This record gives sequence, structure tokens and C-alpha cells, in this order.
Amino acid sequence: MKNDFPERKKALTPEMEFSEKLTFRDYLIATEQKANKPLPIWRLIAPLFFQLGLILAVPSQAMFIDMTGKTVILQTVSVNSNDVIRGSSLNLDYNISRPDTLRRLPGWNDWLRRNSRKDKQISQGSILYLILQEQQSFNSEARPRNRNQFQSWKPVRVSSNRPGSLSNNQAVLKGNYEDGLINYGLENYFISQEQRQQINEDISQLQENGNGREQPILVKIKVDSQGNAVLTGLSIKNASGRGNYRNYRFQ
Repeated sequence: MKNDFPERKKALTPEMEFSEKLTFRDYLIATEQKANKPLPIWRLIAPLFFQLGLILAVPSQAMFIDMTGKTVILQTVSVNSNDVIRGSSLNLDYNISRPDTLRRLPGWNDWLRRNSRKDKQISQGSILYLILQEQQSFNSEARPRNRNQFQSWKPVRVSSNRPGSLSNNQAVLKGNYEDGLINYGLENYFISQEQRQQINEDISQLQENGNGREQPILVKIKVDSQGNAVLTGLSIKNASGRGNYRNYRFQ
């Protein structure tokens, strides 16, 4: 029996010997020392840089699209000033946001089949790529640099996947299906108080001259090759009916 203990002690690993000698008090002291030890500076700075990157990512992407993207003109549905100006935001509703408009296009049935549930309802968040094409002006008197300046682009095709290549007079716009409409991220925009007042007056005057009828407005956007877009301005027809437009530039 006397030889059993030395053999057992000899078989212990250094870790096992240390654990037998360590008391609960030693554990508490070590834990307190570790808690009081200052964190490395990189562990304090890294989360701040990460949060700063998230904050700057969206405006940086918007600025890049504005500088390098292709200019496209969209048309809203008929609007009045009460619908467009809400608080400090501009609220826009486009023809191409309506499934009733898109269902006539090539590719719609295939997109619908791919993104519908068993109950034939479209899945929320389904991604859609809309191919738009610049419309040619047949006005021989129009100057080349002014041609199509105030003419909305025509939707020509719908796809579930981003098209690999497009002609020079085409662009692709990426949207998401949400609550019965296609959202392109161009529906809301914060504007200044001065712009709100002027836009409200322009739409109201246009509506008065149109015998109370709501009038559409043209929206200028920039879109990149991935289908991401930013709103850069809008044009409201002159209330005089002479075909001139008041242009608003958004930064």
C-alpha cells in the first residue's frame, strides 16, 4: 500500500499537479487581475473603425454611383402635392413599381414562376431586374444634345438574374418585391425646406392649369451596372403648358 501513492503521484501530469495546488482563492485573485488588466489599444479602436465604415459605406456608394453611373429618366404615376411632399421627405411612386405595368413585359411570367409560393403569392423580398431602354426622339428639330432630355426610359424586359450585357441605350434597375409593389430604393428622398416649398407650388400650379387633374413628373437617376441607383433630380413641367420644365438637382 505504501508504494501506491508514489506511483500515482509520478503518473500525474504537470497540469494535474497545478490544479491540485490551485485554491479557489487563487482563482478569484487571478480572475480579478485579468479583469483589471487594460485592454490592448487595437481592441478599443477596431470596433470604432468598423462602425465608422458602416456609416460611411452607404453615402460613399451613392457618391460613386452618382459620378460613374448612367443617367436614366423615370416617370412617376400621376401625383398631387399632398402625395409627393410628406414632412421633410419626397415620396415618389413610379409606373414601373406596379406589377400591372410589368406583367406585360417579356420575362414576367418566368420571374413570377420562380418567385411565387405554392399559394401563387409572390414571395416578399424577391429580387427583380428591370431592363430599361432609352426612347428615340422623332423630332427632327431637336438638337442632339437636348434629345431625350425629358423623355422617360421605356421598360422592355424583366429578369430574375442580372443581364450579362446590355446595349449602350439600355440600363438595368434592381428592385425588390415588397407589399404588392417593386421597390427600387428611389421612393423616398430628404429635401430642403426651400425645395419642398417650390416643388409644392409647381405641382399645385400644374394641377390648377390641368383642371384639377393630377400630373406625372419626371425623375432623373443614376444607375450602375449592378442595377443599384440613386436619385439625382427631378423635372416638373411648366404650368404654362409650353413644354418647359423646372429642374431640381439633388446632391
